Amino acid sequence: TAEDKKHEQLIPEAIPVEILYMDRSLVVVNKPAGMVVYPAAGHSRGTLMNALLCRCKKLEAPGGPLRPGVVHRLDKDTSGVMVVALDSGAYYKLAEQFKQRTINRRYVALIYGNPKDNSGQISLAIGRSETDRKKMSTRVRRGKEALTIWKTIERFHGAALIEAKLKTGRTHQIRVHFASIGHPVLGDRAYGKKIEIETREREKLTFPRQMLHAEALGFIHPVTGKYLEFHSPPPDDMAERIKQLQG
Repeated sequence: TAEDKKHEQLIPEAIPVEILYMDRSLVVVNKPAGMVVYPAAGHSRGTLMNALLCRCKKLEAPGGPLRPGVVHRLDKDTSGVMVVALDSGAYYKLAEQFKQRTINRRYVALIYGNPKDNSGQISLAIGRSETDRKKMSTRVRRGKEALTIWKTIERFHGAALIEAKLKTGRTHQIRVHFASIGHPVLGDRAYGKKIEIETREREKLTFPRQMLHAEALGFIHPVTGKYLEFHSPPPDDMAERIKQLQG
């Protein structure tokens, strides 16, 4: 119906979004926390795609009317570097790199507690939770293989700052993997629920969202064949809490 068609249309909106790089084939953005990538039930406006349509004028890549060019995504409350294709050539070549796992994706996160080791890998399969369909879980009969490689950057009282590299890109992968080993991402309301901790000075430190940030993204440019890597430091809310933990 005409009404359905209206809902299937992307509306340009003048929402500020930091563009790290843009050419005819693709755009690299620094997505803020709290922003959904594309319209879906309950979020028809205010998404990254609405903002990009306003900035790029034309989004002609495949992916569907509401998410043209989306080759990967970040959760609503995860901030950081993301690439979106602007034409079909770039879309298929970038999608292939994600499929072949040659994309370089590096995240930083504040996690609850202190891991025993300074580095490691988590290779638990991930699937949709059998008790809550909105969540993912490692306790599933048929999960998809998932691999996260991590190292500790800094240890604090009751928390640690870690770097994680994704070798696979399962939904909520880092959040689910760290929760499954008893070190959930701080502020993650879905997995682990560690929303506040006590600092060494016995002060309560509250985390408004999951403290997870995509700090680097590297890929081969689909047209030039050159390797590009983009970086973004943790946003203020996360940087501030790292400072407070450092005391």
